[in-house]
Amino acid sequence: MSLPLVIVTEPLAPGPLSWLRERADVIEASPGDGAFETNIARADAMVVRTYTIIDGAMLDRAPSLKVIGRAGVALDNFDLPECARRGVPVVHALGSNASAVAEYVFAILFDAIRPRVFLDKALDMEGWSAARADLIATRQLEEMTLGVYGLGRIGKRVARIGKAFNMRVIYNDLLVIPENERWGAEPVTVETLLAESDVLTIHTDDRPANRNLMDAAKFAQCKEDVVFLSCARGLIVDALALADFLKANPGATGLCDVHEPEPFPADYPLLGLPNAHLAPHIAAATELAKTNMSWVVRDVVRVLNGETPEHPAPMPV
Repeated sequence: MSLPLVIVTEPLAPGPLSWLRERADVIEASPGDGAFETNIARADAMVVRTYTIIDGAMLDRAPSLKVIGRAGVALDNFDLPECARRGVPVVHALGSNASAVAEYVFAILFDAIRPRVFLDKALDMEGWSAARADLIATRQLEEMTLGVYGLGRIGKRVARIGKAFNMRVIYNDLLVIPENERWGAEPVTVETLLAESDVLTIHTDDRPANRNLMDAAKFAQCKEDVVFLSCARGLIVDALALADFLKANPGATGLCDVHEPEPFPADYPLLGLPNAHLAPHIAAATELAKTNMSWVVRDVVRVLNGETPEHPAPMPV
């Protein structure tokens, strides 16, 4: 019996890719590549990451698809209603990068609040004293309130780390979170979250209703010296509104790992602002997280074999 044909459009970790090759005919090719164009019409499955768009036009070209795997968590590059209408199930790697992202949140937070330098030469006492005086942090975590907007898998980890640093942690979420799953975080209204957070980090999902969730009206409610972190999805934050807020409040800091679009153009409103720090979507960029995300191939094979996947995407009814 012939093996199913699976097109992998963006790189997977070596281990999961080798595992998939033992169970499928695998072609690594992105849209526009010759191998992709030649084989997409007969593909049984696709495995994508962040930048392959799955919409009606793509599905028109792939009439044989039985499943699509997202080697990651967010699904903003999928037209899920269209996938549901055509009966093409989607699976993703739920929870695979949560620890990596939470770790990254605090890595860039320390970059913002703890000035530091590594010496590459000997200093005399005057230079030594000057360096120490220049590197005094104005705040430390235990005197700051951490606000978590969205207490899901990543948000819970962020809250847990914040509590370990003796921060006051508050959060807002659409769901009622049991107390034993909050790690000491206090539920508050959105208004309280914005007004009282010294550090505000966004971890909501990427559903269409959350587009521009952080808009000008919400930024206007934030503290003038807030440290704002965006490590979920670029569409959640109105970049122009954030830019206007940072210009009006030079004591505030914007730390943005995700953007809309990616890559962002030369006229991106956050470019060039001294209190905006932009990264190229690397919060989940650890070898372990990338391997975990790549294991979505297990669910792809489950569906191809007529089995129930562990992590189906939430499809509209």
